[in-house]
Amino acid sequence: MIAAQRRELAELLAGLPAGDWDAPTLCEGWRVREVVAHMTLPFRTSTPRFLLEMVKARGDVNRMADTTARRDAAALSTGELAASMRDNADTAWKPPGGGFVGALSHEVIHGLDITVALGVDRPVPKDRMRPVLDGINARSVGFFGVDLAGVRLVADDLDWTYGNGEVLGGSAQDLLLVLCGRKLPAGHLTGAPTGRFVQARR
Repeated sequence: MIAAQRRELAELLAGLPAGDWDAPTLCEGWRVREVVAHMTLPFRTSTPRFLLEMVKARGDVNRMADTTARRDAAALSTGELAASMRDNADTAWKPPGGGFVGALSHEVIHGLDITVALGVDRPVPKDRMRPVLDGINARSVGFFGVDLAGVRLVADDLDWTYGNGEVLGGSAQDLLLVLCGRKLPAGHLTGAPTGRFVQARR
């Protein structure tokens, strides 16, 4: 599943118009090139180098991720970034403490950060969504800092719910993005709490 997810995203990236690499994603402050640089960092970084980057970031994983993504997005061409994704599809990387479900979640979530922001209709297969959703817990939601007080997420394409309160409906992949603190474009969600989770009009 992880390899298939990477290969499909690599194929999409290879065909992106040049301007789309500089388009914003659902990761606030990151363009497509920063997201891909972040996703491929584990393939280009040794464990000692990773630890050094963490020391430089004073142990702040988010600061380290932002610094390295911006640095590598500036240093690598779009062709190199897409190739890094394609050539490492079968790399058995796992995030610390996350296992292979964590790796799949990483690929799915950041892939959606790109495709949803670009308006690309690329549904994640249900067999990949299920383990990602099953891996969601209060700790992972807390990591993203999303406020779900009084909200119950109800998927309209899978038998899956999360939380309690007023119903917020949408596809499983869109609700996954809500759990990860993303603001979605208008039209992806339904229900009374929708306004809390969509992008402000520009």
